[in-house]
Amino acid sequence: MFFDSEFDRIFKRMSNSFFDIDDIFEEFKGNGSESGPYYYGYTMTVGPDGKPVVKEYGNVKPGLLPTSDTREPLVDTIVDKKENVVKLIAEMPGVEKSDVKIVVENKTVDVSAEHGDKKYHVKVPMQFKVDENAKASYKNGVLQILFKLIEEEKPKGKTVEVE
Repeated sequence: MFFDSEFDRIFKRMSNSFFDIDDIFEEFKGNGSESGPYYYGYTMTVGPDGKPVVKEYGNVKPGLLPTSDTREPLVDTIVDKKENVVKLIAEMPGVEKSDVKIVVENKTVDVSAEHGDKKYHVKVPMQFKVDENAKASYKNGVLQILFKLIEEEKPKGKTVEVE
């Protein structure tokens, strides 16, 4: 008997948590916003210095309702020091080439696109200084931007000898 009542108690606790999750999904469905899908995640890559780099992506954070109908596209940055280029790849399905807008300023690349109900926007910080005259192509929902690396100017100055 003791085992039966203990089992019932544990089962009720577990089922309550499932019902709470159902309530959360019903709240999303009843919100009236049809801008989904909602997604959120992390990417982990190894940087040029050998250390892991973790980045967030998505249009909703866990525990928060969506705040915008603009999606953040999946973006990957590839640095090729041998060829002296940086390749930025963004997945933005459902838009046309003419809808894509790219602005390069300092060490930030601002990519946005809007076509009908498909809206994308992301600001990508660049690790290196890049040439603002980049080449971009868009095909089958994938945007590729190719930048040439600019060598950072070394500080100019004169060494003063101490006497």
